[in-house]
Amino acid sequence: MEENYLITIKGTMEQDGHSDSVELMTHGSFLQRDGNFYIIYKETEATGYDGCTTTVKISEDARRVAMMRYGKAQSQLVIEKGTRHLCHYETGYGAVSLGVAADEIEHELNQEGGHVKFSYTLDSGSEDFISRNLVDIHVTPLPRPEPDSVS
Repeated sequence: MEENYLITIKGTMEQDGHSDSVELMTHGSFLQRDGNFYIIYKETEATGYDGCTTTVKISEDARRVAMMRYGKAQSQLVIEKGTRHLCHYETGYGAVSLGVAADEIEHELNQEGGHVKFSYTLDSGSEDFISRNLVDIHVTPLPRPEPDSVS
């Protein structure tokens, strides 16, 4: 799959009255298929998940987002309006099960790219609050190279 999109991801975690943000810019793929949008990118050493590929799957009706990481540190978080999911998450130090509940999911995506933002809470599986997380993703097509002209 061609990595012909610029993907900018800003993640913010709010916990105990403090917030911490991280921003990532990378090249990746974007497509629309079967009622969903897919944002796909390779993780790097900077994210701590080098060798993994992450797929963010957003339903067209903005009811559900699934974040799936494949490779040596696999995880899957499902964020769905009105439903709390128990999800598997690999931390790099071991696997944990987390409760995930959506606060909001909004998108302005089309076949060319766009913007999605969502927020969710994490709990320890026993419903003890861990954090509130906000994710803001922009997907922009990269300029296509000009074809060589033939004289």
